[in-house]
Amino acid sequence: MLNKNINLKHKTFLRTVCCFSFLSIFLLKGFSQSQKQKDFVDYVNPYMGNISHLLVPTYPTVHLPNSILRVYPERDDFTSDRLYGLPLIVTSHRGSSAFNLSPMLQLPKELKPVQLYSYDQEEIKPYRYSVVLDQEDIKVDYALSHQSGMYTFAFPSTATTYLQFNSRDGELNWDGQALSGSQEIGNGTRVYIYAVPDIQPTGVSKLQGQQLEKGMDAKGRNACLVLQFDKAGANLKIKYGVSFIDAAQAKANLNREIADFDQKKLAENGRKIWNQALGKIAVEGDSESDKNVFYTSLYRTYERPVNISEGGRYFSAFDGKVHSDEGKPFFTDDWIWDSYRAHHPLRVLLDPASESNILHSFVRMSEQMDRPWLPTFPEITGDSRRMNSNHGVATLLDAYRKGIRGFDIQKAYLAAKGAITEKTLAPWSGKPAGKMDEFFKEKGYIPALHPGEQEIYPEVHGFEKRQPVAVTLGTSYDLWCLAQLANELGIKADYDLFMKQSFNYRNLFNQQTKFFHPKDEKGNFIMPFDYVFAGGQGARGYYGENNAWIYRWDVQHNIPDLIKLMGGNQLFVQYLDEMFQQPLGRSKFDFYAQLPDHTGNVGQFSMANEPALHIPYLYNYAGQPWMTQKRIHKLIGEWFRNDLMGVPGDEDGGGMSAFVVFSQIGFYPVTPGLASYSIGSPFFRKTTLSLPNGKSFVIIGKNASAKNKYIQSATLNGKPLNSTQLNHADILNGGTLEFVMGDKANRNWAN
Repeated sequence: MLNKNINLKHKTFLRTVCCFSFLSIFLLKGFSQSQKQKDFVDYVNPYMGNISHLLVPTYPTVHLPNSILRVYPERDDFTSDRLYGLPLIVTSHRGSSAFNLSPMLQLPKELKPVQLYSYDQEEIKPYRYSVVLDQEDIKVDYALSHQSGMYTFAFPSTATTYLQFNSRDGELNWDGQALSGSQEIGNGTRVYIYAVPDIQPTGVSKLQGQQLEKGMDAKGRNACLVLQFDKAGANLKIKYGVSFIDAAQAKANLNREIADFDQKKLAENGRKIWNQALGKIAVEGDSESDKNVFYTSLYRTYERPVNISEGGRYFSAFDGKVHSDEGKPFFTDDWIWDSYRAHHPLRVLLDPASESNILHSFVRMSEQMDRPWLPTFPEITGDSRRMNSNHGVATLLDAYRKGIRGFDIQKAYLAAKGAITEKTLAPWSGKPAGKMDEFFKEKGYIPALHPGEQEIYPEVHGFEKRQPVAVTLGTSYDLWCLAQLANELGIKADYDLFMKQSFNYRNLFNQQTKFFHPKDEKGNFIMPFDYVFAGGQGARGYYGENNAWIYRWDVQHNIPDLIKLMGGNQLFVQYLDEMFQQPLGRSKFDFYAQLPDHTGNVGQFSMANEPALHIPYLYNYAGQPWMTQKRIHKLIGEWFRNDLMGVPGDEDGGGMSAFVVFSQIGFYPVTPGLASYSIGSPFFRKTTLSLPNGKSFVIIGKNASAKNKYIQSATLNGKPLNSTQLNHADILNGGTLEFVMGDKANRNWAN
């Protein structure tokens, strides 16, 4: 009996163990499957960086890749307590919504063009938006396609409800079936809307002052129509299309993209499109936070520029006409000063067809404008000619050198040449070249003013100033790009001239201090001089947004010569280190009051502005690649994080995020225009680039982690690699780049 009981207990124990083991395996398998089911888009955190360190924050934009229709919650900043209605389309990066939509359960005594809402339970994905307007208890759900979108409103009862539409400066009309309208957004450009509710309204009114009166149309500033729905039920849906051509095209865009009122299907399709775009780069590693930062950064590179072709046509603000796109989509809204550095090179690598169409668009813009000059800041409303230099030429050269041929290189060259030699080099100006430009052509630098000296050149912007060092350095690079294009085209005279002028940066190099130092018209350095604070607001009197410590390294096209000017590798590295160690020199309050763009500081280095992005990679060129590996990990780890303040500065819709994407992969295009990349340090154990030619390029980071950031050895397709340079052709051919990583620097690798 005792043995039988022991036997029973033993069997019971075995059954329990087996059940527990089976359950464990089942749970682990389920957990593993749930982990595998996490899609690329699930790592995106649109809120990352929504609280700015100082200037402009990132925006949690809902959109499909490079599409016309973009929206984000309208509020003063992330911490604001109220929403300004609901957005329908943002027509420029950082812009306010062109139209506005306000759902209501009852009409307030004082009706305003845009209603303010207390809100809660907000959730944003790249492809959808939801929020609860908590005082009204209205649940809002939103999803979109490329040129159309849909709102679903869940009301707390079946009582009468209202939808108020606002055009800030335009007109709205109800034709008995749908609402249509337009809004002026600048420079003769209008955006149009065509909206259809899932049930017909029982009344339509227009807002006059703060009172409603019967009317089917409204015009002028803050034109408003209010649609009334009696006993509409708990849910009300409205879908709409947008256009820059006309309302009829907005209707066609809507009908092409959204055939019904199935919000779930619309959101699922948006999710699928995002997964396809983000999945071009698949990363594997232990750090979920690194994946969040990576895919959020990659998502941001798809916000701009936008494809504004609609049914084979597009409206161009560059000549105010509607054109056929002739089978090549037209792109605009691209701040090239920010995007040429990494944003364009990333697209060359991942989506050369789109990059080809973008550059083809640049050429068309130059043909459509009064003067055939390559654009600098092409937007929906035309070229705003912001910032300094004309770096569109770098995007042309970089793409052409990497095999892109879908644009007319002859026309592109002439447009770039005109922008650099015929347009003034004065920042923020689209005027023809003047006497300041004549001086540059004769003397090889932009002359600087002494403190208190009055401006004499009419083409110079009153606030932006001459920025003489920044313009001289930036234009030297542009001239190098122009020379390289001339060489590709066999124009020897231009090549010789522009190559000679590409060394103009030497004219401002101070041999005593090893800084680029402004000179007056007589060729004398401005003295005395403070390399941190000279130049007034944003250092614009001499540099541009950043101070001399950043522009000290702004010779992307001839780094070996810069090293030579500074006295060789050892001194070059010493000066790099000094920048990261140099104190601000004043209190943070005083420093940032004068240099608000120069944030994300490590000493005088600024992680927050584009001119500094290539600087950590410069150690590679002076025989100290281990320092590049150290700097990249430290800088990204400190300044790019998966939280509300996780972006250090003015991100500019993908310009800075592309730096993060490249750097976490393990290499970076220090010199756009050269078909090669500078190797940094991979963040992931494995990264797979799915290339448009059907091949894959795999980057293995064996043992890679935040600690194991140093390259011990490397192989390319099984052969030893002892260089910090990676050729674009090697990537396109497919294969494997493998790094063995460790926690201590191997100072002999690539040295």
